Amino acid sequence: MGVQYVIWDWNGTLLDDAQLCVDVMNRMLGKRGLPLLDLARYREIFTFPVEKYYRAAGLDLEKEGFAQLAEEYIRPYNREALGCGLCPGAREALEGLKAQGVKQLIASASHQEALEEQVESLGIGGYFEDLLGIRDIFGGGKAGLAKAYLEGRGIGPGRAWCVGDTLHDWEVAQAMGCPCALVAQGHQSARRLSQAGVPVLETPAQLLGLYSQMA
Repeated sequence: MGVQYVIWDWNGTLLDDAQLCVDVMNRMLGKRGLPLLDLARYREIFTFPVEKYYRAAGLDLEKEGFAQLAEEYIRPYNREALGCGLCPGAREALEGLKAQGVKQLIASASHQEALEEQVESLGIGGYFEDLLGIRDIFGGGKAGLAKAYLEGRGIGPGRAWCVGDTLHDWEVAQAMGCPCALVAQGHQSARRLSQAGVPVLETPAQLLGLYSQMA
């Protein structure tokens, strides 16, 4: 039957927002007199659950609390993310898969409303069967979202690919029993992504070559 679905992560895989994330965090760190991050350092410490990343960045969750810090982060992020473009190669990948009849959806740790607004602002909603986001601001798990979606449509895991930019996306794919590819231009470095033992791509457009092998 081949691959019928591609399940995309959003942030850092399709949406080119890694530098924005660094900038927003640096404002928080600077406000507290803490050392700032550069993009290379950010890609080495960003992780899920997000609480671990906040601690690695230097924030004191015992002093301020994760909920308070997450709220401080997400307000400017959501506003400024509307100015982010697509990652290099993302539109080419979306168009190429659509042309070959592959159904596409997004499963994201972004809040549902923010995800919908960001996708709409880029004019790419027509590429996707559905947009699956979470319902709180805390960047929690998304593994159940896509799994329930596929199960509800009788789609076996071998007929869907997961594509993301973090090791968490690989964990999501494992939980679903799906093949996975990771893109090394988002929120984690190629060095870290290589630990998963799955294809690590330079841009999403390289997924088209993988698809031709799986079709």
